[in-house]
Amino acid sequence: MFHKASYYAYRGGAVLANVLPRAVAIPVAETIGRALAPALPARRRMVARNLGRATHGQLSGLALQRAVSDTFASYGRYWLELFRLPQDARSGRAGSLESRFEAVGWEHVAEALAGGKGIVFALPHLGGFDFAAAWLAGRGVRPTVVVEAVEPPELFAWFAEARREIGMDVVPLGPDAGKRVLRALKDNRAVCLVSDRDLVGDGVPVTFFGEETTLPAGPATLALRTGAPLIPVGMYFRPHGRHFARIGPPMPTERRGRLRDDVARITQDLACRFEELVRVAPVQWHVMQPNWPSDR
Repeated sequence: MFHKASYYAYRGGAVLANVLPRAVAIPVAETIGRALAPALPARRRMVARNLGRATHGQLSGLALQRAVSDTFASYGRYWLELFRLPQDARSGRAGSLESRFEAVGWEHVAEALAGGKGIVFALPHLGGFDFAAAWLAGRGVRPTVVVEAVEPPELFAWFAEARREIGMDVVPLGPDAGKRVLRALKDNRAVCLVSDRDLVGDGVPVTFFGEETTLPAGPATLALRTGAPLIPVGMYFRPHGRHFARIGPPMPTERRGRLRDDVARITQDLACRFEELVRVAPVQWHVMQPNWPSDR
């Protein structure tokens, strides 16, 4: 019953997001996000812990409370952007994405595609990464994205269809994901992996924001096995419906020894890159679930 209710709540939110003008919808979404925070105490605590990690513990008291509220507001905007993107694509407004998007480091993408082995983009849950995927598709680089399954199945199907409408090839996280991702890289396509949470629980031990945890081995393993460049990317919200992407140079992924050791080394390097990207805008980091053993 709860899952069905969440499905209809998301559908209702999508209707509201597309009825309101963007200039009105963004502050409404941010206000709703702030208003929901008091009803989610466990998530508030996780956001506060993560903000402490990302800011070296420099936030406390009222400043920390405000930052937690800002994170929930940012998360509200994330959902608004996702809800609006399919209608933008259907109505022909997708071309406006380019005018609302700024990126540094596009030359790394062009060079990677010229190499013919595809690209592995690795991202944290930062800003509006769905908007970035839609922008990539608009530039002729249709991304393959691996996504976590959600309940109920109707909700997952709806999310998947929304992302396909804005130019993504959606691959559910599961046994067949590896084959589909390898096929995309073989076809010189981009694969986007949001990789700052170990959803399956079989990841690589790393030090992340000063604490031991695990992160997915997928980005490093794919780069090592296929030769595809591994490129870290940070996405950030900007005012007035705009977005900014920081596209890093390809990470060193040459073989140095055993595959397991190389995967561990590269995944640790990626954790360090993620730290740098998150610290640019900690309140836009949308990790609200336990992500370290100490969280549990």
